[in-house]
Amino acid sequence: MGLSSLPLLFLLAAAPPLEAAPVPPVALPMSLKAFETVLQEGDIPQLSAACADADRFGLQERLRLLRDRLMLVAPSPQPLAVVMANARALMACKAPDSTQIVLSRFGPGPGSQRREWLLLSWQAASAALDQDRAVLALRRLADGDLTRLDTELLIVGQSEDGLPLTRSALDLLANHEIAAGRPEAAVTVLLAGRTPGVVASRRLGQAAELLAPLDLERSDLLLEAALDQAAAEQAWGLAEELLRLQLRLALQRGGDADRPRERLRRLASRVDDRLTLLELEQISPDFDPQRVQDLEDQLRSPRAAGGHASLGESDSSEAPASNPLATP
Repeated sequence: MGLSSLPLLFLLAAAPPLEAAPVPPVALPMSLKAFETVLQEGDIPQLSAACADADRFGLQERLRLLRDRLMLVAPSPQPLAVVMANARALMACKAPDSTQIVLSRFGPGPGSQRREWLLLSWQAASAALDQDRAVLALRRLADGDLTRLDTELLIVGQSEDGLPLTRSALDLLANHEIAAGRPEAAVTVLLAGRTPGVVASRRLGQAAELLAPLDLERSDLLLEAALDQAAAEQAWGLAEELLRLQLRLALQRGGDADRPRERLRRLASRVDDRLTLLELEQISPDFDPQRVQDLEDQLRSPRAAGGHASLGESDSSEAPASNPLATP
């Protein structure tokens, strides 16, 4: 080793040791001793926190014990604040059926208290897949006027970023009616909406699909109204979905499918949706193998943009100059 290396050795020796990156603490469930204390002596907030902890770590036996305790910790009668806290704790314990039992201990009068009580009742019924109770809660929330539910946004989950995901209470009520086997009631709910544009178009299309087995003529009228709304908003992706529905319904009833097929073909051509064009060609009565091959080649080409996944609500600068849904 030469002398020129000595200063470097002295520098390395004098340098402080590199600190290791901090290791994040390992998350652990509540200790057994702490859990037993909360179970025996804890109040509702403490029991609720223990429920969240047990659920996080999948401790099913602890959840069961906590549910049993929450059913006894605040016997009736109790003020609404206590009843609501108790019910929310049971929701944290994944016990929506027990939540409904606790909520039944209090009957709130009109006003903000009743609204709070109904929303939690709907949440519990929805979690328990109790469609009738969910319908009852939302209809009581509407208080005889379904249009009130149009702008009522209810939390239905969380995004990957932890932000709340919401849906209109009107659409949720329609879905509960469908799940309960009442399509006609769902149609009435959907048609009560007053939000225009794309929302209205989707609702009209859903109502048309529900009505198809019951009232074909009315179903056709609703579907045309849905297409008009989609065209007005230049929502070409949605328009394609509606035309696919129209084509499927025509094929199911053995009617004339040429018109919806041609309208879908024309729209797909105008927006350069080659995937839809390929699908139409494959089911066409005038099947052309060469045309199918040409479209498949275009889809495989890295420079070919055609594909329906990117279609959506276009602004006027991107949309076709004329309405491609108009009857020729």
